[in-house]
Amino acid sequence: MAEEKKEEDKKKPEPEKEQENAEALRESLLRMAAEFDNYKKRVSKEIENSEQKGKMSLAAKLLPVLDEFEIAVNNTDMTTEHGKGIAIVLSNLTDILKREGLAEIESCGLFDPYRHEVLMTKESEEKEGTILITVRKGYMWKEVMLRPASVVVSKGKGSAADKQEKKQ
Repeated sequence: MAEEKKEEDKKKPEPEKEQENAEALRESLLRMAAEFDNYKKRVSKEIENSEQKGKMSLAAKLLPVLDEFEIAVNNTDMTTEHGKGIAIVLSNLTDILKREGLAEIESCGLFDPYRHEVLMTKESEEKEGTILITVRKGYMWKEVMLRPASVVVSKGKGSAADKQEKKQ
C-alpha cells in the first residue's frame, strides 16, 4: 500500500506545473480568439469586396441601357405622358446607380488621357486639347473606371500655310 501511495503522489502535478499549464492554455485560448476575430474581419472584407465587384459589373452592363434612355429623352416630346414616363425611368435609374457608387466623368475643359477617349480632332478657336463635344458619357464606379468619355478635341487654329496646303 505504501508503494501505491508513492505512485499516486508522483502522478499528481505540482501546483507550479498546474499554474504553468493553466497559463499556457489561457494564452492558447487568447491566441485562438484573436485568430478567429481576424478571420471574421477578413471574411467580412472579402464579402464586401465581392459585393462591390458584383455591383460594378452590373452597372457596367447597364451603361448602354442608360445611354439609350438618354437618347430617348433627348428625342422625345417631354410634354406627352410617354415622354414624361421615359424621363422618370431615366431619373430613377440614374439615382439608384449614383447612390450605389456610379459617377459621371466630367468631359469639359482640357482633355485628360486617363478619363477621356479622343474620337476625333477638329480645328477651332479653342486652345489645343480643349474638349469640344462629348459623344458618349464616361463613368466611374467609386475609384474604378468603367468607361472613358468619348470626346472630340480641338487641335487649335490652322495656320494660313496649312490652309493653303489643304486647298492644293
